[in-house]
Amino acid sequence: MISTSYPEDFRDWRGVFIKNMVWSLSNKNGVSLSLWSPPGEKPQGVSYAPLPEESEWLRNLMNAGGIAHVIRSRRLVSVGMIVKLLYLLRRAYKRETTIDVIHVNWLQNAIPLWGIRKPAVISVLGNDFGLLDLPGMTKLLRWVISQRKCILAPNGEWMVPELERRFGDIAQVCYIPFGVDSSWLSIKREPDLEQPRKWLVISRVTVNKIGPLFDWGMDFFKKNDELHLFGPLQADITVPEWVNYHGPATPAELLEQWFPQAAGLITLSRHDEGRPQVILETMASGLPVLASDISAHANVITHKKSGWLASSREDFHEGLVWLSKPSNNNRTGKAAREWILQDIGTWDDCADRYIEAYQSVIKR
Repeated sequence: MISTSYPEDFRDWRGVFIKNMVWSLSNKNGVSLSLWSPPGEKPQGVSYAPLPEESEWLRNLMNAGGIAHVIRSRRLVSVGMIVKLLYLLRRAYKRETTIDVIHVNWLQNAIPLWGIRKPAVISVLGNDFGLLDLPGMTKLLRWVISQRKCILAPNGEWMVPELERRFGDIAQVCYIPFGVDSSWLSIKREPDLEQPRKWLVISRVTVNKIGPLFDWGMDFFKKNDELHLFGPLQADITVPEWVNYHGPATPAELLEQWFPQAAGLITLSRHDEGRPQVILETMASGLPVLASDISAHANVITHKKSGWLASSREDFHEGLVWLSKPSNNNRTGKAAREWILQDIGTWDDCADRYIEAYQSVIKR
């Protein structure tokens, strides 16, 4: 398995979904996993593939915010880092001669597979679609993908038609949703009715991830409603004084302290999203989600049933008022959790889906 993101310790929010994927796969009989990723806690039985200098370079990449953040914020520096990453990936792919299948996370990490004809399962995430818009990128990826038996595995259904249009003649496109940790499903909501309602935003603080939140929210969050923002500040953005900004939070802090007493989660992201994991975890917790009406959100939220979708300031304010009513809030949160249980499941269920994909691509 290849990933350029992995949490360094339990306090690290970066790449937690990869860690959950790895730990779930490691518990499955018949799977021997070799992981090429930044350093971090790994389960027993999973071999760590990077050479020491590769591991250190990946650690530094994570400390710089990850390859996507470097590309967005440091364009000149990013050219050299991209070339180095592709070189290290190429070296790792050529070194692993005894494996049956390569699991690649993010499309760009598949580029160095050129000429290496191992079967591959490639997890496609939302920000991969920005990559596909680059001139010549689809053609380059087609050259690489066509050299092997390959499954493209988007984690959101909305990505399937476009991937089939670009690659459906040379690869199978198979929607594989990520799971959620069972701890989110066990949360019992206990909001303090005598305190102001607490609305949570859990996001990297960038222009596209925050979207119009500060503009739309400035007239709403006053005496009876508080906005609490969690996440790293990754852009030159001034957080308004009326926002309670906490910086990054660990999953344990969110699980134990914030989710049980929250009124709901808000995300007005305009970012290239696949299927945001924080939304799935929120829905599993029985919390309603108020989200911008983009494909990634509309793919998981049914408006006024399992959440609220807003495309304007008026929609946003109406949604906050509607979800502030306890009956609407409870009913929506319950419907969200039921959808997770029926359609998404846990990371253990996700691991089963990936193993089925591995077996399929090897047989073909």
